[in-house]
Amino acid sequence: MTIQKQLRIFTGSAHPELAIEIANILGVPLGEAETTHLPDSEIHVKIEEVVRGQDVFFIQPCSVPVNDNFMEVLFYLDAFRRASAHSVSVVIPYFPYARQERMAKGREAISARVIASALENGGADRVIYVDIHAPAIQGFFNIPVDPLSAIPLLSQYFQKDEYRNAAIVSPDVGRTSVASKYSEVLNLPLVVMHKRRNSFTETSTTHIVGDIEGRRPIIIDDLIAGGSVLKQIDALYEHGAEGKVVFSITHPVLLPKALEILQNDERIEKLVVTNTIPVPPEKRIPKVEVLSIAPLLADTLDRIHECETISPLLVMS
Repeated sequence: MTIQKQLRIFTGSAHPELAIEIANILGVPLGEAETTHLPDSEIHVKIEEVVRGQDVFFIQPCSVPVNDNFMEVLFYLDAFRRASAHSVSVVIPYFPYARQERMAKGREAISARVIASALENGGADRVIYVDIHAPAIQGFFNIPVDPLSAIPLLSQYFQKDEYRNAAIVSPDVGRTSVASKYSEVLNLPLVVMHKRRNSFTETSTTHIVGDIEGRRPIIIDDLIAGGSVLKQIDALYEHGAEGKVVFSITHPVLLPKALEILQNDERIEKLVVTNTIPVPPEKRIPKVEVLSIAPLLADTLDRIHECETISPLLVMS
């Protein structure tokens, strides 16, 4: 006789609001746990209730402070294992170090591989993330990995008459497959910008492929941090783009420089993002619109727990 394991949802200190929203959708109580940041910067975690024999989903995006949030994940993994949980699935909506998935130059660390090894060796049974920067990272794992995408959620937002004459713009060749998904769903033309990366924070556009003339740009990307993607719109207007630019980006890291550009560039109408990571009040400026990823994650967790397929929720690149 198969005994159904109880579904439990826990969270760390990175983004409890998201975990609470997911738990409310699923109608389960959020598990009781406590994270303490000690005066010497060490982190102490403790599970405050019995989890023996239960299926645990631990929700923790690893945004700023990245290293603290990731270490917290590892400590909770150890705590759940020592408490005899039946399984522990780690839900990391924003995966850390995803832009360091290869050796671009000699003698560099492949940091994303280190993160994958740490999760697997720490005892994770499954990893779930959303719109990872480098999809090939899935191959770093020997455990099940569910690569979710916010494309359906964000695409739905743009199914309005005001965007009928728009074009989907990929900010670089690497995002072309993602932009193609947007283009297919919205039935809009695709434009690809070719760029040269000058440094970790600076890029320049070299040329544009596709017809943007007379169309309103919807620029897509997986994340926005320092705002380099915001600086690329000059080339679009030089090639005949019309109307204000809208950005559709999953992870709103939004460093101060990006917020400054958003505030001051009148050609940018809005930035549409999700709540894979916290968006504090100081980042919720009028141009930033936040959509909730919680329904997608809740549906995914429920399907996994009930041993149902999640294929309809995956958008493979």
